[in-house]
Amino acid sequence: MGGALSARCERAAMPDVVTANRLTDGVVVFQTADGGWSEDFNRAAVQPDPQATASALAHAKQDEASNIVVDPYAVAVEERNGHIAPKALREAIRAAGPTIRRDLGKQASGLAPHAGPKVAKEAEHVSL
Repeated sequence: MGGALSARCERAAMPDVVTANRLTDGVVVFQTADGGWSEDFNRAAVQPDPQATASALAHAKQDEASNIVVDPYAVAVEERNGHIAPKALREAIRAAGPTIRRDLGKQASGLAPHAGPKVAKEAEHVSL
């Protein structure tokens, strides 16, 4: 899996995933390959280039107009430890959940990025 993942990441300087908040409950969701939405970051469709990202965002804007999600935008991702993870700490926190209690949020139910935020891997507790 790492080889194919590496090849996907190497094609573009900065691959993206599309994220938004679900309108009904405000939960962070990620656009999947079939154009749907999932709370699971690991199911997010990785957009390999700016054209693919623009197309995915256009679809997300249609979902926003249909009152499915709000505020869709692209998040830069990178490969870490053989998995895709958000590059920015803010997005890693949005994808995983609280940084002070790993028993809460998406990280507690296995829906967080597998690689996790760089800072969170360095210590059991992260103070921001």
